[in-house]
Amino acid sequence: MNYKFELSLSKYHFPLIVTIGTLLMWSNQNHAQSMVIADGAQLKELASGYSFTEGPAVDPYGNVYFTDQPNDRIYKWSLDGSVTLFMEGGKRSNGLYFDNHGVLLSCADFRNQLVKIYPDQKMELVLDNFQGKKFNGPNDLWVHPDGRIYFSDPFYKRDWWDQDEKEIEAENVYCFFSESNKVSIVADGLVKPNGIVGTPDGKMLYVADIGDKKTYSYKINKDGSLTKRKLFTEMGSDGMTIDNQGNVYLTNTAGVTVFNRKGDQIEQIPTGEKWTANVVFGGKDQHILFITAMGSVYTLAMKVRGVR
Repeated sequence: MNYKFELSLSKYHFPLIVTIGTLLMWSNQNHAQSMVIADGAQLKELASGYSFTEGPAVDPYGNVYFTDQPNDRIYKWSLDGSVTLFMEGGKRSNGLYFDNHGVLLSCADFRNQLVKIYPDQKMELVLDNFQGKKFNGPNDLWVHPDGRIYFSDPFYKRDWWDQDEKEIEAENVYCFFSESNKVSIVADGLVKPNGIVGTPDGKMLYVADIGDKKTYSYKINKDGSLTKRKLFTEMGSDGMTIDNQGNVYLTNTAGVTVFNRKGDQIEQIPTGEKWTANVVFGGKDQHILFITAMGSVYTLAMKVRGVR
């Protein structure tokens, strides 16, 4: 039996399908048989009371940063287990990612920009337009081993914006080449690209088209371009991560769904929340899965590890 609800997050509307069989399967599952979850591990609520959590990113030491976008705040989970406010006024940061120099990159939704955020909270503009037109709203990003920045640019009308219309009609995936200070469209023909993550060898990029309920894989060429688009799975995603076995983690109404590198589902992790936004591996050995879902952050001990 399926129950269908309507979830409204500001201007976003997502259909929520909860299958009773799925929940029962989760509750009866023996995690000792899981390929990715640590034996006997249970999902734990790390922190709550936020308006909407997003953008978890792990720094070079294993600390995890995440955003509470409606309140324009960025928080930090430290290796000692504490959660503290890192900064206020982060230009409505959404997706976060650390670059190869340990500097925090942000999809800053206030003015549709990519920015750098330094440890002293100083901010530096990276990008704010493509060919003179304002981006739709950089949403999620991933940094290639060579330093290139790949990011998705869907359009979600924000309450804090003055404009109502797109300046760029298409919703694309872009690549920013920091050495040449150039930006290019590398993936088009998508309805609403959102979650994005690449393999640690820099050879493949996964892009979730949440508007078409699909996720694709692309070959990353030496010049940064993407080719050989291939359907990975018939599921869209808000945020994404990847583990050291090549498994890909998608987030949406179902919680966290894990696929192996062939695109076969191997695990389902319900959060009990109406929407699960994003996911990342953190901790000293990157063996903890951090999940942002609605107003909370959850953790789960894993057999596998992250790849940063």
